[in-house]
Amino acid sequence: MSARISIARPASGGYTPDPHGFANSRPSAGYRAANPDDPLEKLRNLARTVEDNIDIYTQPLKPHLPAIGRFLIVSTFLEDSWRIVTQWSDQLWYLQRHRHFPWGLSHMFLMLNVITMLVGSAGVIGKKYSELAVGGLLGVVIVQAFGYGLIFDLNFFLRNLSVIGGLFMVFSDSMFTRKKIFAGLPSLSENDRKKYFLLAGRVLLIFLFIGFMIRGSWTIARVFVSIIGLAACIMVAIGFKAKWSASFLVVTLSIFNVFINNWWSVNTKHPQRDFLKYDFFQTLSIVGGLILLVNMGPGGLSVDEKKKTY
Repeated sequence: MSARISIARPASGGYTPDPHGFANSRPSAGYRAANPDDPLEKLRNLARTVEDNIDIYTQPLKPHLPAIGRFLIVSTFLEDSWRIVTQWSDQLWYLQRHRHFPWGLSHMFLMLNVITMLVGSAGVIGKKYSELAVGGLLGVVIVQAFGYGLIFDLNFFLRNLSVIGGLFMVFSDSMFTRKKIFAGLPSLSENDRKKYFLLAGRVLLIFLFIGFMIRGSWTIARVFVSIIGLAACIMVAIGFKAKWSASFLVVTLSIFNVFINNWWSVNTKHPQRDFLKYDFFQTLSIVGGLILLVNMGPGGLSVDEKKKTY
């Protein structure tokens, strides 16, 4: 029912505060104040408090987060290049004996991997030619998967998807505007490319945790951590409270990495040491990607961003 409009004429000719009768003394039926005792409202307040505390306590680190994240992302490549150099004869033996590489090709394969990983890692850390550096490191991930015959190893596959997600986060962080090469051809703007790479990076980063869930023996503690971690992974993937959930995964994966992949406590001649060391540095790489997500935010294709427009 529409409001009645009337013109009030004061008898004395003085000032009338509401000459058109727009004032309405009745309470509005369309808005209700939030109930502080509502469990959902309490959960929202808790989430806001956690986010505020994260912003407060990470403020001194904020200027350094991109550098820390980039270094951690390439740590697995630096460790892998060091492993190849220090285990050169063992690597050659494996490629020639089990992968049937010809003598010269095995040497070239290892040399190209080491050079690409060192140069690409330096480019990522120094923010020099980041697109080429990320492309080179992505090439290493793909070539090694086929070269070492690990493409069908599920755990290796999931972990490397997460490493690729970390590299996508680096690419998003380094995104810059490029001039059109050919006038008239359709092209994505910097912001469009950045939000798509951020979405891909967010989704791929969570595969490490999925790999953790499907391997090993199950205990009550493992089930509890897996449920909470899976919820945080879903939140990261869809971009809901992304900074909070990514921060939670950074802490969880860091603790898990130190206590489970403690390669330094294993004898240097034990074969398990290399496997633990490999897992340790790959997990560090994914933690670096999550740190970049905390620093940059989830991007345009996320629930957090959509909520700002409604």
